[in-house]
Amino acid sequence: MDEERALYIVRAGEAGAIERVLKDYSDKHRATFKFEPTDEDKRKKLCEGIFKVLVKDVPTTCQVSCLEVLRILSRDKKILVPVTTKENMQILLRLAKLNESDDSLEKVSEFPVIVESLKCLCNIVFNSQMAQQLSLELNLAAKLCNLLRKCKDRKFINDIKCFDLRLLFLLSLLHTDIRSQLRYELQGLPLLTQILESAFSIKWTDEYESAIDHNGPPLSPQETDCAIEALKALFNVTVDSWKVHKESDSHQFRVMAAVLRHCLLIVGPTEDKTEELHSNAVNLLSNVPVSCLDVLICPLTHEETAQEATTLDELPSDKTTEKETVLKNNTMVYNGMNMEAIHVLLNFMEKRIDKGSSYREGLTPVLSLLTECSRAHRNIRKFLKDQVLPPLRDVTNRPEVGSTVRNKLVRLMTHVDLGVKQIAAEFLFVLCKERVDSLLKYTGYGNAAGLLAARGLLAGGRGDNWYSEDEDTDTEEYKNAKPNINLITGHLEEPMPNPIDEMTEEQKEYEAMKLVNMLDKLSREELLKPMGLKPDGTITPLEEALSQYSVIEETSSDTD
Repeated sequence: MDEERALYIVRAGEAGAIERVLKDYSDKHRATFKFEPTDEDKRKKLCEGIFKVLVKDVPTTCQVSCLEVLRILSRDKKILVPVTTKENMQILLRLAKLNESDDSLEKVSEFPVIVESLKCLCNIVFNSQMAQQLSLELNLAAKLCNLLRKCKDRKFINDIKCFDLRLLFLLSLLHTDIRSQLRYELQGLPLLTQILESAFSIKWTDEYESAIDHNGPPLSPQETDCAIEALKALFNVTVDSWKVHKESDSHQFRVMAAVLRHCLLIVGPTEDKTEELHSNAVNLLSNVPVSCLDVLICPLTHEETAQEATTLDELPSDKTTEKETVLKNNTMVYNGMNMEAIHVLLNFMEKRIDKGSSYREGLTPVLSLLTECSRAHRNIRKFLKDQVLPPLRDVTNRPEVGSTVRNKLVRLMTHVDLGVKQIAAEFLFVLCKERVDSLLKYTGYGNAAGLLAARGLLAGGRGDNWYSEDEDTDTEEYKNAKPNINLITGHLEEPMPNPIDEMTEEQKEYEAMKLVNMLDKLSREELLKPMGLKPDGTITPLEEALSQYSVIEETSSDTD
């Protein structure tokens, strides 16, 4: 009934009547996302009628009402087939100031029309394959970049930037060809980075270092939304950058990484918005070549260095050997480097672990990022090792029991999701410089068995990557407890009485043969398969492992 009345007025009424009836319709259906199939034909005709109104010279307020209703109707995929034409797309492009002839954005009264037009385009492009094809034909990505350049430094048109960026994100998500066009032809990487700089109001103090005001106000909701959309669009533009990285792009990636460092150190209007902002920053950092991530940490200034020395002097004598400290302005410092951004990433990771759900989507990106940073940058690895795996003192509890970051990560090593447990184990392995004995000290053999089996390191050794040699960090408490630590569980156990001590030799032989027969039965019924280690450290059926060792021994004898 609403569609019939609106359609009648749109077809026959004047601008004022059209505006009133469409305003009533949009107010009533603002939260409508599911539509009655019986009224589908009426909604199609209403869409066609609205496009006919939009080509006329009607007041701005009437255009806004028309576009609001069109945005609501475009949520229904079925009605978009007949109305998604090149002519109708061009009408929306003109209203959104996306035509090449539109040189400026001076009329503030037109801003609501531009915003609503961009919202309509977002819905139509997302829901219509025909619209997606027409976007390529009309070179929509280039027009959106042109509009961004017009408004990138003007904060009072954040809504226009936000929906321009959202549409750019959708296009680059739906068409892989547009990603390449954005990256190289349209210079999307520097353009979108500048949009982020503008949203964060960044003031550079050095080539890759920005001024951080820890006491400053949080980002406004509009600035936060704009930054999130820019981060998502940048993610699509750079999604394959780690594979095609060129030295000539190094500067641009470092600038972007420095902007993302700034992003991690600021907050949004709410805790949820801050987490969303940081989550998108983490995703984008995963696309940055790892060699460019060194800008996430930076040397202290002369003033900060002097302040660090003062803070160290104030520490108790038994703590002055620790290289990590906290300055008076709450800056995290390690070995003369500012580690604020890495500390934020670590806290972000712990929050995602504490959520206890959606680990693959929410946790693996930040864990993977921290793993690669640790593998490539020594100071980051040492700082994270100090925070996650501090020197062991109390080993009375199992490694997976407790509330520390180490305990939480060790629990993940036996998670049901293969991807989650692999990246958690890999992170701890890298922090241990890929040394098996060091990893087992912090996790126990049982928790680490999966990683070691996959890497062919069940017999011990270390990984393929090279790390610097550091001094032994075992505490006196650990050294004293080490002889009584259960290597499988990784914690201190009281010596247990040996059950065979009181057996006679005949009893021992009887129990041994009983065990052999039980294992033999399980093996023949294929309920249990004896396994052995090959010379390369990987697991294989016992017969095959023994045969390989026999071949090696025969070869050694022949050589002798």
